[in-house]
Amino acid sequence: MTAPELKTPTDLKSNATKSVAEALNGVLADSYALYFKTKNFHWHVSGPHFRDYHLMFDDQATQILATTDLIAERVRKTGNTTLRSIGDIARHQSVVDNDADYVSPADMLKELREDNLKLVESLRVAKAAATEAGDNATEGIIDDWTDQAEERAWFLFEASRGA
Repeated sequence: MTAPELKTPTDLKSNATKSVAEALNGVLADSYALYFKTKNFHWHVSGPHFRDYHLMFDDQATQILATTDLIAERVRKTGNTTLRSIGDIARHQSVVDNDADYVSPADMLKELREDNLKLVESLRVAKAAATEAGDNATEGIIDDWTDQAEERAWFLFEASRGA
């Protein structure tokens, strides 16, 4: 027996929402990659600012993870499908993994700042696709995610000034 197709009702045109879904799936993959990298740095940070960085990284990881369900559900609400596995994330992510045995705290701050700014770029691409598709709900929610990523980048920048 074959599985029934996923047909979420929407008034948006399917061709237009496919480009939105593709952009959001890229954002979702980058969010998971950034979440895991932020948790990795949270677990492995050391040095005189350990407590501050450890707590900041944990707060940021929690915020990033909280957006993942919202992103995936937005893809589904537009009648599309989203990522299904770690392999699927890897195929869609643009945020580069960091598997180094040691990363200095200063390099952690810099790398996470750059990755958050890369996420902002992806969010802007997704917003443009949503605008083109007439998907005002996606447009609006992306603004919140963009603001959060910009705030994380700002905090990381300010923390790095003394590192």
